[in-house]
Amino acid sequence: MGKKKQVDDSIIPIDIAPSDPGYLRASRKKITKQEAQRLRSLKLTAPCFLDNIPCRARSKRRVTRKKSTSKLKNKLDSGSFECYLETLWSRLPADKRDLFTRLDCQWFAWYRKSSYREKVLSWVKRKEIFSTKYVLVPIVCWGHWSLLIFCHFGESLQSKTRTPCILLLDSLQMSDPLRLEADIRRFMFDIYKAEGRPENKRMIYQVPLLVPKVPQQRNGKECGNFVLYFINLFVKSAPENFNINDYPYFMKNDWFNAEAVERFCERLHFGM
Repeated sequence: MGKKKQVDDSIIPIDIAPSDPGYLRASRKKITKQEAQRLRSLKLTAPCFLDNIPCRARSKRRVTRKKSTSKLKNKLDSGSFECYLETLWSRLPADKRDLFTRLDCQWFAWYRKSSYREKVLSWVKRKEIFSTKYVLVPIVCWGHWSLLIFCHFGESLQSKTRTPCILLLDSLQMSDPLRLEADIRRFMFDIYKAEGRPENKRMIYQVPLLVPKVPQQRNGKECGNFVLYFINLFVKSAPENFNINDYPYFMKNDWFNAEAVERFCERLHFGM
């Protein structure tokens, strides 16, 4: 009689279900009980589920430019985006970074779901966004990336020199970026309300929402790379006091070309 196969009960199967906010694409796999317990504890308690999935360590083997370029042509998921953004952020000048607060790229999408709205607003409140000049909000909706920037949110809405405004940078303007306007304004209003600010809804909804004509992507997979490059250039070039009278500043059709995005992405892939 053959020996009974021993089963290691420290390994259990777990599904990451599509209903989870951090879900991208996951196949059924086996993980340890300890890892399963950690995943469950992260659900709806960690600021971003994907932030807790570590980036794969860079291989010590030599990587050819051909292989690297092919990877960069794939559309970025939110986990890869956050990993690349961490690398980019660490390389930016400290004095420039001090002018900015950035939100996780999943938060806006989660805010749009009523079941996660209060949780997201509590995370945003901890960021103290009214204490910085700019707030970067990477957005991924309907599989497309764009960049939302809140300017001078700590200033009075009546200010003439530091007027609060919203910038929406989109590398695919043919997709109608303003289809997000209702959600953006509701998000903004709820942030003000959660902070206990005195501004009323009518005043907040009159804050200008500007969509500059920035360079456009050439295919359906470059939007994430463009948003990373928007962040890189905007942080380096943004004035300390954004004046709406000087809009659009550097954000024009000839701001950069496609080749500049490709070079930037190659440097980012190799750790800049």
